[in-house]
Amino acid sequence: RSSQQGADSGDGSPSSVAAETPSSEDFSLSLLDTNLPAEAETELRSFIAKRLTKGALFEGMGNVASVGLSIPEYKVGCYYCRFQQENLLEMSTLESDINAAEYVVCFLGGSEKEDTFRLELDKYIQSLKINLDLEQKTLETCVSPYLRSWFENAICPIQRVVQLFQEKLAFLLHAALSYTPVEVKNADERTEKDISRFLAAASLQGLVQEGTMTSLCIAMTEEQHKSMIIDCSGPQPQLHNAGSNRFCEDWMHAFVNGAEGGNPFLFRQILENFKLKAIQDINNLKRFIRQAEMNHYALFKCYMFLKNCGSGDILLKIVKVEHAEMPEARNVVTVLEEFMKE
Repeated sequence: RSSQQGADSGDGSPSSVAAETPSSEDFSLSLLDTNLPAEAETELRSFIAKRLTKGALFEGMGNVASVGLSIPEYKVGCYYCRFQQENLLEMSTLESDINAAEYVVCFLGGSEKEDTFRLELDKYIQSLKINLDLEQKTLETCVSPYLRSWFENAICPIQRVVQLFQEKLAFLLHAALSYTPVEVKNADERTEKDISRFLAAASLQGLVQEGTMTSLCIAMTEEQHKSMIIDCSGPQPQLHNAGSNRFCEDWMHAFVNGAEGGNPFLFRQILENFKLKAIQDINNLKRFIRQAEMNHYALFKCYMFLKNCGSGDILLKIVKVEHAEMPEARNVVTVLEEFMKE
């Protein structure tokens, strides 16, 4: 049995419950910190214990599930993640017989939509592992405040950026899609982090080939206008060297219209749909280019697609980089570039 362990939870809140290795059923869960009522905390502890017994929790990888709690008497979404402190994890890998305390952190929200933020919450836990000492003396000063700010810090950045930029969000979306470097000036630390997280979440990183992304970054950096500059010295951010297109402007309206409800999960869903549509357009254009290598009518279809999709400027750059080593496709892209310029 392991005796020093932790938990934390609520609707914009935390929970940390500790456990020994999930391969053993002989573990105990003791409460470190929570803002749940006692009855609900017991139910959550029971839920986590069952998951641990089944060996369903892997180190550092968060899960999202629906949990029935008597308070507030409906199912809530629960993100939960098991981990050891970074220094203890290294020790236990060196000496397998060390029985180090392990922790489970739980964050509760109104639904299972936390799943759309699972990667952000995994990073949030990673930061807890590296930067915080989970001893009792730091619990009130460091651990508890960090756990309780999970919703504000991990879930709300996209919403804050939408509210800050409003109609200018189209320029930010365009920069993210086109891999344009962005410099933020005269911003406080939180705003700068929010903008950086928004750009990372809106980019197609991981959805297009790694080589394509690297080449695009180099190409965009070498272009004349260089970085887009965001000056946050005034009440509204001022943008320099910014670009946009009809595609990004249409999606900007979806974000601004969604701002009335003020639901951060909705913004994330809109962002995922935005990226999905961009990927669909890239795949459609690639298909047309393959056809156009042998068919002049398909070349015209390529041109009409680029002209009407609203994002032809970015799509052409992406396929140009991807087809750089393919002579036939490269010829098609060159012709399309000439037509688009005219």
